[in-house]
Parts: sequence; C-alpha cells; structure tokens
Amino acid sequence: MATACTTVSAGASTCRDGAAATHLKLLAILLIFLTSVVGIASPVALARVFHGKPAYTNLVLLIKCFAAGVILSTSLVHVLPDAFQALADCQVGTRHPWKDFPFSGFVAMMGALVALLVDIVASSHAEHSPYTPVHSDDSPSVAKKTAEIELGSPGHCDGSPADELAKLKQRLVSQVLEIGIIFHSVIIGITLGMSQNKCTIRPLVAALSFHQIFEGMGLGGCIAQAGFNVGTTAYMCMMFAVTTPLGIIMGMVVFYLTGYDDSSPNALILEGLLGSLSSGILIYMALVDLISPDFFHNKLMSSQLWLKKASYVALVLGSASMSVLAIWA
Repeated sequence: MATACTTVSAGASTCRDGAAATHLKLLAILLIFLTSVVGIASPVALARVFHGKPAYTNLVLLIKCFAAGVILSTSLVHVLPDAFQALADCQVGTRHPWKDFPFSGFVAMMGALVALLVDIVASSHAEHSPYTPVHSDDSPSVAKKTAEIELGSPGHCDGSPADELAKLKQRLVSQVLEIGIIFHSVIIGITLGMSQNKCTIRPLVAALSFHQIFEGMGLGGCIAQAGFNVGTTAYMCMMFAVTTPLGIIMGMVVFYLTGYDDSSPNALILEGLLGSLSSGILIYMALVDLISPDFFHNKLMSSQLWLKKASYVALVLGSASMSVLAIWA
C-alpha cells in the first residue's frame, strides 16, 4: 500500500504548480459566484413572475421535484462517494481505527439522524405555536378555503392555521437544506483553495460551475415555494452564492499561512467526516422533506395524474443532470 501511495504522489508531482493553481483558483472564484447566482436566482425569479397565475402552483411543484432530484444526486453521487474515497485513501484506510470501521456510512447515518432531530423539534414548536384564525370554524368561507388548502390551491387564506403550519414547515425545510448545502460548499471550496494541483483544479472549475447551477436551482426551488419575504430570499440566495468562493479564499489563506497539504492524512480524515455528515443531511432532506410529502401527501398531485407523471420526470431530470457531472467532478 505504501508503494501505491508513493507512485500516485510521484505522478501528481508534475502537476503541482503554485502560480498556475493560483490563477485557476481566482478564475474559479469569479465563475462559481456567477453560476451560483444564475442557478439559485432562476427558480426564484420564475416563481415571482408566475405568482398569482393559474400555472403558478404547478410550476413551483415541478421546480421542487427537479430540486429534490438534484439534492438526492448531489448527496449520493458526489458527496458520499468522495467521503468514502477520502477515508479509504491508502494514507488513512490502512491505519487504526479507520481500517476497522466504516466511518463514512456511520457518520452519514448520524447526519440523517441529526436532521431528523432538528425536524422533530422545529415541527413540534411550530405545531404548538398560537394562531389566530381569520374566520370562525363554522364559516362557509373557512370550509371552502380548507378544501382549497387540501387540494393545494394557491388561493387559500394566508391566515389559516393549516396554511401557516405548511409555510413554517416549508421554510424550515429550506433553511435546514441550505445549511446542509452550505456545509458541503465550504468543504468543496476549502479543498479546492488548498490544492496546488493544476491538473485537478482545471476540470474542477468547469464542473463545479455547472454543479453550482443545478444545486442552486434545487435550493432556489425550495426557497421559492417557502414564500419568504424579499429580504430573506435575497439573503439566502446570496449566502449560497458566496459560500464556495469564500471557501476557496479560506483554503488559499490556510495554505499560504501554514503550507498545509490538502492530501495529508489529517486533511483527508476531515474531508471524509465532514462530507459524510453533509451527505446524511442532504439524503434525509431529499427523501423525507422533499420527495415523500409531494408524491404521497400532496392532494393536488394525487388528483391530477399528468402532474404526478410530470413531477416524476422532473425528479429524474434533476437526478440525471447532477449525476452526469460526476464524470468530470
């Protein structure tokens, strides 16, 4: 195993060029920021343009299903395999305790359980929050609006308890999802920022730019459905857009101050553990908070077979779009 590590290291040494790597990383900061803005702003802008129109509810639902596919593919095709690879590296996988236990899968499971705990606590708090109904329970308008809520109509009363709970739930999903994505983006950025391997960085710049577009569309679709005000929406979009570029800058600063080797055992262990945790969070969010509620509990989708088929196609397209990028990064 030691020989294999030495061989890989010797082959990679010809690609280590600090000056060329720095230029590529500066280009990456600009490109990734711009593509992140385009990705996350697109579904938010579309939702606002179509808001109040008959197609609005269907459009947001399709965007959300595409988003779920993107997030699921990100976690299972990109993040988790990278975490397994980092902890299986010959510098780590041959050492105790990393060779004795599947830490990547275990930490991913812990990430899912942490996401579940956050979901339970926040949902419990939301359900016990006091609401003031706009109409009395026996009012005909309330019965009508309740029916609209159950069918997923966009014209339901914004002040009803059921609608407030739904909005709180969707906002919680969007916020926890953004935390998981930002966590993952910081890892990507710092890893890229510390790398001095120009052969690795060059294809990553292009691949990560497309990666940010699709992942941004996923998060943007959830933000659009959550119905945040303009200020909160802008803040969440900006946080996503700047996270990876800031991670790259942080990685560059860390390398400049310490000369820290991104391929060292400690760096690989940190990358593997954080990636596994992030993957577990994203897997839970995609399956439990995004896919399951719409395909099994959304009465609008259940009442329209064509919409269910279209939503499934959107889900598959979202998964496929992110999976194809795994060929390059």
